[in-house]
Amino acid sequence: MTAMQPRAEYPRPQFQRDEWLNLNGEWEFEFDDDRRGEKEKWYRGRPFGRRIVVPFCFQSRLSGIGDTGFHDTVWYRKTVELPPAFAGKRVHLHFGAVDYEAKVWVNGELAAFHQGGHTPFFADITDLLQDGANTIVVKAQDYSRALDLPRGKQYWHEKSASIWYTRTTGIWQTVWLEAVSEHHLAAVKMTPDIDADAVHIRAFVRGDLDGRDVRLKVRISFRGEPVAEDLIAVRREETARAIGLSDFNDHGEGRLWSPERPNLYDVEFALTVDGVEQDRVRSYFGMRKIDIRDGRICLNNRPYYMKLVLDQGYFPDGILTPPSDEAIRRDVELTKELGFNGARKHQKVEDPRYLYWADRLGLLVWGEMANAQMYNETYARRFAHEWQEAVERDYNHPCVVVWVPLNESWGVNDILVNPKAQQHALAMYHLTKSLDPTRPVISNDGWEHVKSDICTIHDYESRQEVLEERYAVPGRAVAHPPGSRWIYVPGFPYEGAPIVVSEFGGISFKKSEWEGWGYSAAKDEEDFLERYAAVTRPLLTSPVVQGFCYTQLTDVEQEINGLLTYDRQPKAPPERIRAINEGK
Repeated sequence: MTAMQPRAEYPRPQFQRDEWLNLNGEWEFEFDDDRRGEKEKWYRGRPFGRRIVVPFCFQSRLSGIGDTGFHDTVWYRKTVELPPAFAGKRVHLHFGAVDYEAKVWVNGELAAFHQGGHTPFFADITDLLQDGANTIVVKAQDYSRALDLPRGKQYWHEKSASIWYTRTTGIWQTVWLEAVSEHHLAAVKMTPDIDADAVHIRAFVRGDLDGRDVRLKVRISFRGEPVAEDLIAVRREETARAIGLSDFNDHGEGRLWSPERPNLYDVEFALTVDGVEQDRVRSYFGMRKIDIRDGRICLNNRPYYMKLVLDQGYFPDGILTPPSDEAIRRDVELTKELGFNGARKHQKVEDPRYLYWADRLGLLVWGEMANAQMYNETYARRFAHEWQEAVERDYNHPCVVVWVPLNESWGVNDILVNPKAQQHALAMYHLTKSLDPTRPVISNDGWEHVKSDICTIHDYESRQEVLEERYAVPGRAVAHPPGSRWIYVPGFPYEGAPIVVSEFGGISFKKSEWEGWGYSAAKDEEDFLERYAAVTRPLLTSPVVQGFCYTQLTDVEQEINGLLTYDRQPKAPPERIRAINEGK
């Protein structure tokens, strides 16, 4: 087994309680290639012959296994004793993400079933617990070759190739226990309103409310100084309140959230029943607004140029799972050091710890769903359900400013001519807007848009003069079909949406032992910088482009088109990349 220390940081940073128990670390483990486990009731006590370090998938080196073969059914077991602080409380068992299906048993009894490889779930296991040791068993079922599965960049062949990477099967985010009272907060949704100088709060309370005096106290502070306090009488499961702040308009932008000023308000929720405190949760929010006005992308009511980098979120030793919280923070810091103000998290619903550091350090994030490769009704059901869970999970993060359900017609390959595929993309746009009307939505990033709040274009042209001409006027930019793909599906005309070149560059530059490819190739550091400037400057100086997303932040497996190597070493001085991004 590896000596790697398990991930121990709090896994849900926007909704924190004190009483929790991290279950990362060594678990018993077994492959079930013949799919005999459930029939033979492995959840009732059969010994497992392997060990694995959770939350790393078995394909990764950090798991202690490092087997990249096909093993689509795997089992986990861990025995735990509850801490004394859990006595008399409801106990919730949480999973950050299990790819793709999960069944969970506690002491031999079924506790949970979940579908969706990128989103969290939990089970109230209180009634299944016993005194002393308790055994948790997880069966994870993946479908490695299924093209109708939301998979992102996970390849359906055994070896990585082209733009596809190593698969992830089973547990790949933190597993943990949490103690709550019978009456507790299930969730909170916080919507900033900078124009009204207020934050809108929706609180969801669990527990019997009939005949009880249930109250929710909300305390808001900024850098330790009290800002607002409210006491809400709770009479139904959902309670809403707008709380005025009245503290930042006098200071201009002093307390608004932006990449340049990542100001955050701390908020504490205390739930009491008949005068006795039952629950206490700590959270935070940022006062920021993202919208489109008169054809301009605006952040906090002012035009804002987005300088993004495409970030796959893969790691050499952990694959989809970062090796540590420090590694997550360092990725955000490196992105900013290179002169970017945002990242497009590509084909991955990112770990909430990444969004936490983006909130804290100031980085815009485009939230994207992991796509499938084939359309059918099974895919549509799977995709819509998981995407809704992703949007709900990340709603409160101020860093998230754009939603991207689909990318480059993945899963809707014939969208240009197939009305069913067109309606699916349109449905995802409207579903997302129904869940979150506060952020722009892109129905199909890159090309073949049906309806999008931003017109995004993927263009890997490497010649500066061609890019300058192409992005001189809106009509010319939208009329050109990069990669022989139309920007809009016939019947869905361009109507003046702001233009962002959301993939470009992809310059390969070998500066490590990794072999690989890119969209164009540099021979040395100076050539690399010249090529980077040649594709970036035309977009910065274009009168119609309002943002870009460079491909990409790091090398990944066989791709060597990163600004950083796979182990996060800069290929050129970060200050020189930053200078180009700043138009110098």
